[in-house]
Formats: sequence, structure tokens, C-alpha cells
Amino acid sequence: MTQMSQSNILLESGTNELELVMFEVGKETYGINVLKVREIVQPVDVTATPNRHSYVEGVIRIRDEIIPLIDLSVVLDVNDHGQTITHKFIVAELNKLKVAFRVHNVSRIHRVSWGQVEKPNELSQGEHSHVTGIVKMEDYVAFMLDYEKIVVEVHPDAGMNRSSIHSLAARDRGGKHIVIVEDSGVLRHLLQDTLTEAGYTKLTTFENGQLAWDALNEQGAISSKVDLIITDIEMPQMDGHHLTKRIKEHPSYEQTPVVIFSSIISEDLFHKGKAVGADGQISKPDIVKLIELLDTTLQLS
Repeated sequence: MTQMSQSNILLESGTNELELVMFEVGKETYGINVLKVREIVQPVDVTATPNRHSYVEGVIRIRDEIIPLIDLSVVLDVNDHGQTITHKFIVAELNKLKVAFRVHNVSRIHRVSWGQVEKPNELSQGEHSHVTGIVKMEDYVAFMLDYEKIVVEVHPDAGMNRSSIHSLAARDRGGKHIVIVEDSGVLRHLLQDTLTEAGYTKLTTFENGQLAWDALNEQGAISSKVDLIITDIEMPQMDGHHLTKRIKEHPSYEQTPVVIFSSIISEDLFHKGKAVGADGQISKPDIVKLIELLDTTLQLS
């Protein structure tokens, strides 16, 4: 049983780097951000649960915690028959939920730059609909998965609860232009739809920090003044911390509020957002707190 000590793997703020736990499912190599991983354990007994999602094998018990186990070979439609495999369980925390992923061999931790992570094109996504990034290593490539999407498919309550926005006070939100930077297509559209329903109708979206940064610096790419930027942290090419750092160092945007909205914000990581100048940080999927922070930051009455 290996517990991940986040105090030992925190990287300097805004360096556009991340550390990945590399593992295998079938013949392919995948990576998951160390910051999402709580521990790696040997397989334990699995208890089947009734009416479970097809991805879910059952539940496991780790130190008095009951945790759902997701079989990534089912998610990725990998046939592992006839292969010699050493299974491992990766226990992760996503959107304030603990889940375990059954994987095959776990190799090691690699430090990489987000610049090494490419967004998959439509052709490469054909077999890997959950792939959000392709990591170019020296002698192989690894895939990054949309783990939040997987969890939301299994547990829809882990997504944004749009019905809860009706508890918000009425505000005139339509005149504020907000830029959304989020690599997960599912979460990007959900965030866009939810903010629109709350009254923030002037929205521009980007799939990663590099695309957003290029647009901010390209004359005419963004048609009107940007009032606030919402960014995820994990994104191909440029992560949210590096994007925030660049925005706050740029004379044209240093006064533009930046709010980080991510599933990996924790007490240990909160200081990284502050160090790069973030004006606010909210953990996914708390959309009501996000909108309340937007209202306050934009001084809406």
C-alpha cells in the first residue's frame, strides 16, 4: 500500500509542469495527475453492488472507508484476456469524491511539462473517447483521461447541480463578459449552460490555457472587453496556474479577475493559486459558490 505525500510533490507555482503516475491498461500507457491520487493499493476484496453502472465493479473497503471501484478496462473497452497482468487499485479524489480505479501495472511517477501534452484530434480520439491529452515521452506516448467525466457518468450527482442555482439572489449578470477555460468538453458545456441559466450570457470558451492566452493576445480574437476569466488547472499545452501567472504579469490584463475552478484544489494546493495571483478558487462541482464568487468579484448588485 503506497500513500501519496503531496507535501513532497508540489511543484513551484506557475511552471506549467505536472507529475503523473503512469500505469497500464492492456497494451497502452496512461497517466493520472499525482495531485488526484491518494494512494495505490494491492487488490482487496470487492463487494458487488446491485444496479451498479457498467463501469463499476463494486465497492472496496480501505481503512473503514467504502469506496466505489471503477474498472478502467471496461471504460476503455480493453480486452485483457490471455495477458499476464498485475492489477493495482489507484485511489483518487475527484470532485470531492473518493473513487478507486482498477488498472494493470503501475510503473512510476514522471514529471512532464504541459507543453508535452497535446490535445487529441478526432482521429486519435476514435478509440479513446475519454482521452483529453496525449503525452509525448522520449520512447512512447501516454494518454491522459477525463477522469471527472468518468466519475460523472457513474455518479451524476458529482457533476454540477443546475437546480441549485435557483437559490441564488437575482442579479443583472448579462452585461459581463466571462471567458471559460476548460479542457473537458462535458464540463465546459455544462459550465456554459449553467452560467447562462444563471444570467451570465456573454461567454467565450477555450479548450486549454494556450488557446485562451493566444486569443487574449491576438487583436480581434475576443470581440469585447473581458470582465473575468474562469480557468481549470489541468489542461494540455498550458495549465491554469501558468495561464493565471501570465495574465497577472501582463499590463493589459493584470487587473482582470481570474477564478480557478478545479477538482484538485486542496489546502495543500490553495497557496499555488494565490502565488500566481488568482482572485478566487472554488472546488468543482460547487457551481453555486462559483456564481456567488463571480457576483462578488464583479460587484454586482
